[in-house]
Amino acid sequence: MNQLVANMAGNVWKVVVSEGDQVNSGDDIVILESMKMEIPIAAEAGGSIKELKVNEGDFVNEGDVIAIIE
Repeated sequence: MNQLVANMAGNVWKVVVSEGDQVNSGDDIVILESMKMEIPIAAEAGGSIKELKVNEGDFVNEGDVIAIIE
């Protein structure tokens, strides 16, 4: 089980996947918006999205868990 964490603070602009989706390493999971820039946050390992911890419009801080991949 891997935890995907935010590498910077920002607003969750778009959630690209749903719980249960299969993802590969490098696939975008969410897109953060910070300082008017869109920053994709990608899976670090492949697997299934077990749980999404954020919704579109949420604010996350650096280090917050975005998703659990199993």
